[in-house]
Amino acid sequence: MSIDNRLWSTKAKNLSPYVPGEQPKHDNLVKLNTNENPYPPSPKAVMAMQAVLADEACALRLYPEPESDELRQALADYYGLGLDEVFVGNGSDEVLALVFACFFMKQRPLLMPDISYSFYPVYADTFGVTTQSIPLKDDFSIDIKEYHQSCDGIILANPNAPTGRLLPIEDIKELIAMHPDAVVVIDEAYIDYADNVKQASAVSLIRQFDNLVITQTFSKSRALAGLRVGMAFANPNLIAALTAMKNSFNSYPLDRIAQAGAKASVEDVTYFEDQRTQVIKLRKALTQDLQALGFTVLPSAANFVFATLAAHDAADISDRLRQEGVIVRHFKQPRIKDYLRISVGTQAQNERLIEVLTHILSVDN
Repeated sequence: MSIDNRLWSTKAKNLSPYVPGEQPKHDNLVKLNTNENPYPPSPKAVMAMQAVLADEACALRLYPEPESDELRQALADYYGLGLDEVFVGNGSDEVLALVFACFFMKQRPLLMPDISYSFYPVYADTFGVTTQSIPLKDDFSIDIKEYHQSCDGIILANPNAPTGRLLPIEDIKELIAMHPDAVVVIDEAYIDYADNVKQASAVSLIRQFDNLVITQTFSKSRALAGLRVGMAFANPNLIAALTAMKNSFNSYPLDRIAQAGAKASVEDVTYFEDQRTQVIKLRKALTQDLQALGFTVLPSAANFVFATLAAHDAADISDRLRQEGVIVRHFKQPRIKDYLRISVGTQAQNERLIEVLTHILSVDN
């Protein structure tokens, strides 16, 4: 169907929207294409959300708490921060949009890797932010020396997506110190899957650097992608800017159910640590199984792996997996067109993936 855009603004006509991973509507698929958690959320989070619905006295007829104070306090307690160092929004995508609006609409360019979360260029286009792409090295790692140039901001996903590679904390510190007058954003959507998350995360640096913003999400390690909760940690001056921008755009971003479920998830530390550890074990086993089939797999600190198989077309492998009911993510960009991004599934899902890949390769040979 053709679209009549005669009533659209010039900006709307010229947008190139982000294309999310496919959400197929068919049953019995092994869905390994959107990096969702293979395990359910905390039972305590589910009970907390059910309690909101069961509260006939007020439940959903009242507006939610506009600043999500209880959730923010739970996050502050968990990370050893003050309430004024924590911000929450409707998914990390909204948080990142507010970050772009607050800190990057300036004169000098925003620096970002040439291969990273593909929503960043979309945000930049939406908000009119000039960007400069910095090529990753041949091994897909970030070379911070290439970021030693004039800019008004830097944004990095760490671990990076879709590569899964982790930038060491010492490199992050050096990068931030290079640019005291520019805001550096470290997008830690997958950081909880690092082997030693306390050493890998940059949250501990926000009191050392007043130009640092850390973004995270409940969608991955806390298995609440359907709830849409994201957060940012930063110096109170930067949090104040995000809050002002939020209240000029969407003053009630999180509903009562989301606030209750997210808060209970943060407080259920035992469940969180157990499921996080299980996914890390599954990632390592999946990496070994893929390597045994001849794949080259990049080092990953996320809940996915980035893999390539010499002399095989990645798009073709992706299509043939789909025919067998297994969905993975293939990107068409030139530098990564030979790679597949494969989310870590349950043991049964990973075994099915390896079974189908083994069959595909046996036919080819």
